[in-house]
Amino acid sequence: MSSTNSNYPEIREAVAKLCSQYPGEYWRALDDTDTYPTEFVQALTDSGFLSVLIPEEYGGAGLPIEAGCVILEEIQRSGCNGGACHAQMYTMGTLLRHGTEEQKKKYLPGIAEGSLRLQAFGVTEPTSGTDTTRIRTMAVRDGDDYVINGQKVFISRTEHSDLMVLLTRTTPRDECKKPSDGMSVFLVDMREALGNGLTINPIKTMLNHATTELFFDNMRVPAANMLGAEGKGFKCILDGMNAERILIASECIGDARFFVERASAYACEREVFGRPIGQNQGVQFPIARNYVETEAAALMVYNAARLFDEGKPCGSEANMCKLVASEASWHAADTCLQTHGGFGYAQEYDIERKFRETRLYQTAPISTNLILSHVGIHELGMPKSF
Repeated sequence: MSSTNSNYPEIREAVAKLCSQYPGEYWRALDDTDTYPTEFVQALTDSGFLSVLIPEEYGGAGLPIEAGCVILEEIQRSGCNGGACHAQMYTMGTLLRHGTEEQKKKYLPGIAEGSLRLQAFGVTEPTSGTDTTRIRTMAVRDGDDYVINGQKVFISRTEHSDLMVLLTRTTPRDECKKPSDGMSVFLVDMREALGNGLTINPIKTMLNHATTELFFDNMRVPAANMLGAEGKGFKCILDGMNAERILIASECIGDARFFVERASAYACEREVFGRPIGQNQGVQFPIARNYVETEAAALMVYNAARLFDEGKPCGSEANMCKLVASEASWHAADTCLQTHGGFGYAQEYDIERKFRETRLYQTAPISTNLILSHVGIHELGMPKSF
């Protein structure tokens, strides 16, 4: 076992055991009908894995984000898909660090025990994409409420979540000193909002990711549901974004290990021209390179997790580890598919399903080019290109 996957061995073993009850057939059946893995998510909830980051006083395990990384990594490595529930972990970054004591007492125990789901993270809009400061969804104060109008797109799991962390503008961008000023975050109870100003439309995509677009038409949210101070929401959301990137990077590490293990096993057993194909350097070396790339990326992921847990600045580290991990998983996916040849395209091998799933992380939750732009500007001091 490599040094990068020896942390939290008991958690790894327990997650792998749980995931063994949800084999490829389970996921393929869900894919065929675009169905959410309700049973799988419930099993993770009942086992306490989705509440590990919630402090003990609110019913969670109070573990560091590194433990969350381990859980999601093992889910992906087992051939399952943590995308159905990973937001329950990273949205905690906003609520835990910027919520009031009253807000945390109101919501966290229910989330920890599984009676409440916090799975939705509403940031992206059709006209702004990754240019978050240009979002147009507007929240206007009206007595004890805010009235919200606007639209979000590519927001996952809203149909399977009770709560959503929602980023809005409370001051128009052109009235702010800095583009990142004037944004505010709300914790929206979608059970109350659905049909009362909130409309959810599913979006069919190349993978079963429960993706939707949202429309807000005079949706009322209590002012008490604002997370952090009015106009300072961008900073609040960054904690959620950094956690999101680190945790999704750990999923990519799990995907990469799934592909490397499947490819190397198949290369040892598959015989062509009278010998195992893994004996051929043209097959063996790409798999070995994928292994090296994965182990290097894993070190960056767990370094970023450590910085996050210590409360240190980790924006660049979170971005960089997501980039290298997503590229490691994509390279390993490509190699694994090629190693399996025609069988890689057959659904029963689960390679094509995981191939589609891991490709997402070149684009989401932040595109590779925007990460490179962040590094060029903030780490290398080069001029901003936008």
